[in-house]
Order: sequence, then C-alpha cells, then structure tokens
Amino acid sequence: MDQEQLRRELREAGLAHQPDHARMLARVERGLAAPPQASRRPRAVGPRSVAWTGRRWTAAVAVAVAVAGVVGVGGFAVTTLDRGPAAPASRLPAPGPVAAAAGTIDPGSNRWWAQGDLTVTTETPVSGLVVDVRVARTAGVVSTGHWRTRPAEDFTVTVTEEPGALLYRWTLKPGRTVPPGRHVFAVQYNHAEGVRDASADTYTVVLTNDDGGRATLRGGFGGATSAK
Repeated sequence: MDQEQLRRELREAGLAHQPDHARMLARVERGLAAPPQASRRPRAVGPRSVAWTGRRWTAAVAVAVAVAGVVGVGGFAVTTLDRGPAAPASRLPAPGPVAAAAGTIDPGSNRWWAQGDLTVTTETPVSGLVVDVRVARTAGVVSTGHWRTRPAEDFTVTVTEEPGALLYRWTLKPGRTVPPGRHVFAVQYNHAEGVRDASADTYTVVLTNDDGGRATLRGGFGGATSAK
C-alpha cells in the first residue's frame, strides 16, 4: 500500500469517527474537580513537587483544550453552567414628603364648646393624605362640625364614635393633590360646662408623594380650653 492510499484511508476513518463528546467532557470535569489523594505519610513540598503539580495542571489544561478542539470539529455547542438568576439589588424606600404638624385649641373656644385646630405644613406636593383627629370622650363631648382650608370636594370626611373618642377623618380623593403650604383641619364639639382638659386629644397624619414615599406625623393638642 503506498503512502497516498494510506493517508486517504486514515483521513476517511477519522472523518467517520463520532466521538462521545459528553462523556469526554464529563471525564475531564471529574479529573479537574477531584481533590488530590492524600499520601500515607507527609511529604515535603519542594521544587520537584511544585514542578510536578505544574505539569499536572498543564496536562489537564492541554486535555481540556484538546477536547474543546474535538468538540469544535464535531459542531457540538459547549454551554456554561447555569447558576440561577442573580439576586435582585436591594432598593432603599423612597423618601416621604417633607411636612410638619401642630395641634392647638382654638382661642375662640368657650365653657361649653371647643374647636381643635390641626395645622399641617407641607414643603413638597402631596398626592396622598389621611388626617385623623381623635377627641377624647370626656363628659358631654358631642360633635358639632368640622372644616378645612383645602377645597371640600378634594376630601372624603367621616366622623366615627369610638369607645373612647370621636374620630374625625379626612381622606384625600384619588387624583387630587395638596400643594406645598399651610393647611388647617379643624374639629368642633360641645363638652360639659367648664374647662375641658384636651391633653388626651391626638392626631395622626399620613402623607404620600408620587414616588410612593410616605411620612407619618403624630402628636396631641395638650392644655385646656380657654374659659369665657
């Protein structure tokens, strides 16, 4: 058999061969992942050991490269390991509206009737607002009304009798906005004759902006109604 015929037959045999790519890759991965077996007695690490380790890794890399070359010839796609979706980055909550609140007893109150004034000052626009004022159920307390400096049609207002207090609530309607400024919410009620202690009266204001940031303000009215 001449050399030309021998080369032709070898080439045809090589093209007809279909290597088991998956098995070859698995063997290489097991060889790279397996820890070196411990010897029965300690062995000093010297230049010779280091050189052997280098030859071992060089051979492993060479095998991996050779397998990758064979896989490339066969048209087999190599994919990376899927470690799952990356953890989402944590997000800080949006800052709430900048605002302040203060509760006082209106100087126009008298021995039978009183008005509590809650002043809310906003420095930024507010797209969500709930104002709660609780008037403690002291002797003779009965609601006689309420008002606010913002347009009446912007709010839903309720007055609820709780076991220990009258609850006045203003809720800003969807799509309405409270601009920066000073806004007053007033509650009115009768009470037993004399000086009424308002130290148990409280308020809670929850404000929300367009970014979803929220701020909550709490406080009281303190002191007593003026006697006239």
